[in-house]
Amino acid sequence: MADTITIRKGLDIPIAGAAERRIANALGIRTYAVKPTDFVGLTPRLMVEEDAIVAVGDALFCDKHDERILFTSPISGQVKAIVRGEKRRLEAVVVEAQQEDSPKVYDIPQNADEIKVLMLRCGLWTMLRQRPFGVIANPDDKPKAIFVSAFDSAPLAPDYDFILQGKEEFFKKGLEILSNFTSGQVHVCFRPDQGLAKHLSPLTSHLSPHYLKGPHPAGNIGTQIAHIDPINKGEVVWTMNPQDVAVLGELVTTGVYRPEKVIAVAGPQIKNPHYYRIKAGACAAGIVAEQVLNPEYPKMESTEDVKENRIISGNILSGTQIATDGFIGAYDSLLSILPEGDYYDFMGWLMPGFKKYSFSRTFLSGFLPKNGFKPFGIRIPRFSSYWKFDTNTHGDVRPLVFTGNFERVFPFNIYPTQLIKACIVGDIDLMEQLGIYEVEPEDFALCEFIDVSKTDIQSIIREGLELIRKESV
Repeated sequence: MADTITIRKGLDIPIAGAAERRIANALGIRTYAVKPTDFVGLTPRLMVEEDAIVAVGDALFCDKHDERILFTSPISGQVKAIVRGEKRRLEAVVVEAQQEDSPKVYDIPQNADEIKVLMLRCGLWTMLRQRPFGVIANPDDKPKAIFVSAFDSAPLAPDYDFILQGKEEFFKKGLEILSNFTSGQVHVCFRPDQGLAKHLSPLTSHLSPHYLKGPHPAGNIGTQIAHIDPINKGEVVWTMNPQDVAVLGELVTTGVYRPEKVIAVAGPQIKNPHYYRIKAGACAAGIVAEQVLNPEYPKMESTEDVKENRIISGNILSGTQIATDGFIGAYDSLLSILPEGDYYDFMGWLMPGFKKYSFSRTFLSGFLPKNGFKPFGIRIPRFSSYWKFDTNTHGDVRPLVFTGNFERVFPFNIYPTQLIKACIVGDIDLMEQLGIYEVEPEDFALCEFIDVSKTDIQSIIREGLELIRKESV
């Protein structure tokens, strides 16, 4: 019998513009990139040169510290550019499609060792992430558990029930394959009313379903691990996105490697938010250009001032800002588009701020309901469109002041304020005592969102994790 876990601390941000349940085909995009910067702690070794011809599944670069881990091309084409940053740091390998290609076909593996070798060879292994630290999983490790979250609770998050329609058997097969890599259970987390869970039953004895309800971050894998099987020092847990689990199931069942996924394109004030089927690493320019309201891209018109867009690969809380012609991140299933907030806020917090979303009741809007509106007992389902969200922080960075609000949205059994302080001063022993191994930066995204000091808390947590990781090497 699956257990039901209630998450009481958290916050659902009522932002309008969620993707409609309709998928458009964007497999015809011509330009793709594989970015080492998407992978924490990776030191890449380049394996191709500019103008080289590559096929689907051909290696572009590998992990310098473990050359078994290959990063492969999602398409057949020509290496258009090798992008480097400061100190010649490799930032991206850009591949341009030359012709229509078909999926890569391999011999069907017969056992767990052959499956692991095939995943390493085709590049799918890079989709397995390891906690703590959020790095690519070590093929030599035997994690105590593997977690797969079949739902996402972040703002504008994609609906995996819809995305995985028709792929339920591949998803179930992928879960069964993952059970061969762990000494414990594969934990699969669902919403209580989620239809995907019904398609998967009955599950094998090595798969353990769980139901979670409550506000964001109930869908974060870190929240689920903390409530089901917390990580202690010296322990390792692996995680995988449900779409990648389905890709694994198809690979093992048919021998076909199909590096495709469905992403949601969402945000307030865009034309027609919906889903797109793409290949991994696709350029976002074409998708975004047809969604903005003003044809003079990247400007957008609204009933107010004309504002530029901010394109975010991932969700608005923990995603990565990309250029207008940037590439979708390796682990992302969402492309968020927000109006830029680079305008002067007249009189700042002295104004009533009826349409400024406020958690701490700085504005009068803070006294309005956060997730719904029921005047006289009548529910208005589209009340989220009342709030005007953009990227304006309504103030500059200021001294870090702890108000006690973090504990209201942080559903871990650890002290967030003290952990942030320990990361700032670099006290490794104190970080370990306060539970640093249980968290990733995304787990502090809500703390950063409600922080009155405008502190980049996620970067502080990442620096703390990197300090420990490098000390442990």
